[in-house]
Amino acid sequence: MSNTATALKAIPEVSVSHTASPMKIVVVGHVDHGKSTLVGRILNETGALPEGKVEYLREVCDKRGMPFEWAFVMDALQAERDQGITIDTAQIRFKTEARPYVIIDAPGHKEFLKNMVSGAASAEAAVLVIDAHEGVQEQSRRHGYLLHLLGLRQIAVAVNKMDLVNFSESRFEEVKAEIVAYLNSIGVEPTYVVPVAARSGANIATKSVETPWYQGPSVLGALDMFEPAKPATDLALRFPVQDVYKFDERRIIAGRIESGRLKVGDTLVFAPSGKMAKVATIETWGNVAAAVSAGAGQSVGITLDEQIFVERGNVASLEHHVPHQSHDLKARVFWLGRGPLKVGSRYKLKLATAEHVVDVVAIERVIDVEDLANHQGTEVARNAVAEVVFRGKSPIAHDSFIDNPRLGRFVLVEGYDIVGGGVIAEASSEDARNRSTHVTEVPHKVDAETRSIANGHRGGVVWLTGLSGAGKSTIAMEVERQLFLKGWQVTVLDGDNVRTGLCGDLGFSDADRAENIRRVGEVAHLFADAGMVVVTSFISPFRADREKVRAINPDAFHEVHVATGLNECERRDPKGLYKKARSGEISYFTGVSSAYEAPALPELTLATEGKSVDESVADLLRYIDKAFSLSAREQANGWGL
Repeated sequence: MSNTATALKAIPEVSVSHTASPMKIVVVGHVDHGKSTLVGRILNETGALPEGKVEYLREVCDKRGMPFEWAFVMDALQAERDQGITIDTAQIRFKTEARPYVIIDAPGHKEFLKNMVSGAASAEAAVLVIDAHEGVQEQSRRHGYLLHLLGLRQIAVAVNKMDLVNFSESRFEEVKAEIVAYLNSIGVEPTYVVPVAARSGANIATKSVETPWYQGPSVLGALDMFEPAKPATDLALRFPVQDVYKFDERRIIAGRIESGRLKVGDTLVFAPSGKMAKVATIETWGNVAAAVSAGAGQSVGITLDEQIFVERGNVASLEHHVPHQSHDLKARVFWLGRGPLKVGSRYKLKLATAEHVVDVVAIERVIDVEDLANHQGTEVARNAVAEVVFRGKSPIAHDSFIDNPRLGRFVLVEGYDIVGGGVIAEASSEDARNRSTHVTEVPHKVDAETRSIANGHRGGVVWLTGLSGAGKSTIAMEVERQLFLKGWQVTVLDGDNVRTGLCGDLGFSDADRAENIRRVGEVAHLFADAGMVVVTSFISPFRADREKVRAINPDAFHEVHVATGLNECERRDPKGLYKKARSGEISYFTGVSSAYEAPALPELTLATEGKSVDESVADLLRYIDKAFSLSAREQANGWGL
């Protein structure tokens, strides 16, 4: 009987569909402990190798005067054969009677751990290879913790090279006890520990006569008893927004459904805003017929039944299964940066399509994989692992990795380099469920129409935007004075004024500026809802931030571009800020070291150059009077009520 037939005969009968998705297995271990040899043997035993492959490799080895190694099946690169180490990940398919597999052979050498992270990130289960003769090494522990970090719970340990210790039961039990104790110390319970000799094939596909004392499954038998991951379509809906496109009057929200399903008529909640709308249509590319539903893995566009502000990085979910949401994330991190990760450092955290600026606020535990010691610290060295708490400037929509890996895995970026990766260990209780389910808006008993009639004008937001020195504050304050003298309910929110109170905790980075505008926008609309005309004076340099404010209540928002050129603003320089920015005293200064995005279609443009302040004020007052005053009929109808 052939090795392949023997292997298939030994596999327990499991009824599965042959069209099932392959289970992804990552194979890890210390360099030279026999990972590639083990994988090569598995492929041979399951008949996955192309016909004549083994014979060809034997011939190559003979020509080079070197013994044949099963590792050469995997080591496809010439450099790898010459150096004798695996430097890249390889994905090879094979199948048993139970199911198909994709096996990931990940590098074990310390210098290639970044490649290993990439390989292990998508795995559902793992095989950790330990040399029976050398025992558990530092890299063995490091790889074991990495599997824990990535949230893998199905782990088979292959104690390899048992032939070098004469298939000693006592030596196997020593190595088993050591690796099990370590894995248990980090919260991992290995599913199986199997004694093997990959070179000869002992306990790879069938029980070996050389280990009569071992009663467990072979390596293939262990793999077949692993539970497949729950299909992504069975998980809660997670639809990260990739982009928003405007076609005609439609706004199409595009992205890839990472998990779950959505259909026309579903009510979606968008994190982090908590805004809700129903799916009006599902747009798919290349299909004439309109789709009524879509599931995990599909890239689609959707339109909503009402216009709410949605942007890249938002995550759509169904109303009763929203992701968690928090400023703080507790995560397990594998650090790959050249310099250490430190408390107080700032990085970019990429989670699905969202990018968050986060600070390291605590390093709760650093794992010394050499002596298993756990200790607190203020930094994490390269290739080390740690439990870290990050704090974002804005709420981060997420899941724990165990609940939903699609929204529980992230990477860290410094500059343009990926410097770390990790998983969210536990989801925070400060989540979107509390915001969207347990918060009930209390309606006012005085409606907008009644306020308008009483005030003699409508409420709204007049948003003045432009460069520093353009004249925004001067114009706003004079407009406030003149409207007040006419008996209007009016106030000004000025950039410098709110920085002393409401936004006193914010700096001037792009992220802090966005949060500054978000807060002011919410306050401005609250005043507008109370019937006041709110004139704001903010540089508000980014178009997307102003659009978010507009989206709170588009009918009440009026964007006014105070369009004064940079040269003129710098010539005026009323506060001396341009001079300080040019000398380097001020960072992130708009027009000098930070960009300004002028409005594309403002409701009003005030070109102040060559005009007096009074002329600009008069132009704005005429616009406000036209936009907010009530007609005689409206007033008469109102008082008649």
